Amino acid sequence: MSVQSATLPQSSETGAHPKAGFWTLALAAIGVVYGDIGTSPLYAFRESILHVARNGAVARADVIGVISLMLWALILIVLLKYVFILLRLDNRGEGGTLSLMALVQRALGKRTPYLFVLGILGAGLFYGDAMLTPAISVLSAVEGLATLPQLAGRIEPFIMPITLTILIVLFLVQRHGSGGVGAWFGPICLVWFAALAALGLLHLSDDWGVMSALNPLHAVSFMASHGLLGFIVLGSVFLTVTGAEALYADMGHFGRGPIAVGWIWLVFPCLAINYLGQGAMVLANPATLSNPFFMMPPEAWRPALVVLATAATIIASQAVISGAYSLTQQAIQLGLLPRLRIMQTSAKQFGQIYMPQVNYMLMAGVLYLTFAFGSSSALGAAYGISVIGAMITSSLLAVIAIWKVSHRPLWMALVVMTPFIALELVFFGANMLKIASGGAAPLIIATGFVLIMWTWVRGSALLEQRMRERGDLASLLEMLSLNPPKRVRGTAVFLTADAQAAPTALLHNLKHNQVLHENIILLTVKSSASPRASESERIKIETLAPDIHRVTLTFGFMETPNVVRGLALARDRGLHFDIMTTSFFLSRRALVPTRKSAMPFWQDLLFVFLARNATDATEFFHIPTSRVVELGAQVTV
Repeated sequence: MSVQSATLPQSSETGAHPKAGFWTLALAAIGVVYGDIGTSPLYAFRESILHVARNGAVARADVIGVISLMLWALILIVLLKYVFILLRLDNRGEGGTLSLMALVQRALGKRTPYLFVLGILGAGLFYGDAMLTPAISVLSAVEGLATLPQLAGRIEPFIMPITLTILIVLFLVQRHGSGGVGAWFGPICLVWFAALAALGLLHLSDDWGVMSALNPLHAVSFMASHGLLGFIVLGSVFLTVTGAEALYADMGHFGRGPIAVGWIWLVFPCLAINYLGQGAMVLANPATLSNPFFMMPPEAWRPALVVLATAATIIASQAVISGAYSLTQQAIQLGLLPRLRIMQTSAKQFGQIYMPQVNYMLMAGVLYLTFAFGSSSALGAAYGISVIGAMITSSLLAVIAIWKVSHRPLWMALVVMTPFIALELVFFGANMLKIASGGAAPLIIATGFVLIMWTWVRGSALLEQRMRERGDLASLLEMLSLNPPKRVRGTAVFLTADAQAAPTALLHNLKHNQVLHENIILLTVKSSASPRASESERIKIETLAPDIHRVTLTFGFMETPNVVRGLALARDRGLHFDIMTTSFFLSRRALVPTRKSAMPFWQDLLFVFLARNATDATEFFHIPTSRVVELGAQVTV
């Protein structure tokens, strides 16, 4: 997943706070990066071991085998793939699937269909994960109330209402930003991981034989002796590593070092000790199988553990919600989604944004999934497919990145990444067994988002082609030189997505008003394959005629485009105009669906719907509304 820092702004290159110390960044990373994977002990071992339990008991070899699978999944996927390999493949300090796609695209010099499919597939799968993570995390924590002796048998009817209330409040407070409470994320998660280790140490002495799970041969033996059941168990074991993508996606906010140190010296040891402790406890007392995690502390400590677990799952949910905003912003800038409203929630922290449309879409999805599945065990059957799909996507992109970006031989890239791809394909096969019991849900969500992105990209390309057919810029300039219109004072800025096409607003202004301003700026805003555009590529000024200039502003896919600031930079570069007498002319296209479209009619309808619900260009590009003139036209794709 990709999440934005709750407390730290981004610098121009590394993405980490330029003044923050190493350990401050490491603490902040613990609170943001590891929320999802850190709450896996609530349900991962329980869901895995219940597959092999019979009549309330479980074989010793099965417990050790399952624990071994979980530990080595963490070592192979998280430690080796993400910490040791992917964290080194950064796009000017940024990580994540879309960032990696843009990095490879820049290295190849173009966006190939292969890259496009991998990019939108990874993004679509993330949204499936984003809806399931808050549901399973918060619900599993609240279910801990049922383990309290004073509430057992009476609290069950209230677990769902309590969970839904927490989730609703969580989404409703998003508009206020997470800056105020974000400073607590790191310390709370630090306490959480300390509690995980303490609970594990409390029970290791129940059966020291569980330490043999560190031997990977027990994992291999378990899979070899259980056949199809072993793959079913493997699908639940995968819950151990959900959230691993966050290590890579959040590199831009904290840096590789703090994330790696947090994993190696704190998160992994605490997770490993807790899983070993759960295994030892179950070996000594099979009656704890129903909910091993909340059976670990003494009864007097359980209420405090439920509160701490709920706080940790809320932080994990906050991280994935913020990640959805961040990923959506990247997708918009890369042209994969229509413009959506982006609100800065902090004047000091650049990375803190709020997107109301995304927020309420996620809230609806999370609440529906929580209510429809009804329990964390049922959600566990749906969880994982979207995550493993995103992992495979990043592995395939990593092959190209090692080859083209790191300039290593192709055979070396294949040698490095093929074992991980093979392992992830095994996990993918295991998770596919969950489809009948709810695993189709994240696939349906991902398919929906992939369809939206594909439709938007295809429709935008067709619309750009249609606009170019209506009039190219070269012909317009030739016509103006032969038949110059009457000129009026001031500067007119015409926004156009295609620098080679004549702006529709300019054509309509000539047609209806039959005048032009004395100074014309044809402005195109582009997104680069870099997180942040460098100063050298930020602005390009071309003189097409003595009084007509073409200005191209370039913003990185992690930046918010601001036209006024860009034009101020153009003035510094020698483009003379008075901003107080400048008008911005925008084309408001009324798209009309037609059965003659190059797209299927249903896709044409979807594209028109997306376009009509896109955020107004005035707001998106931060143009003063008092200086905007909109000229409309009906267009078919």
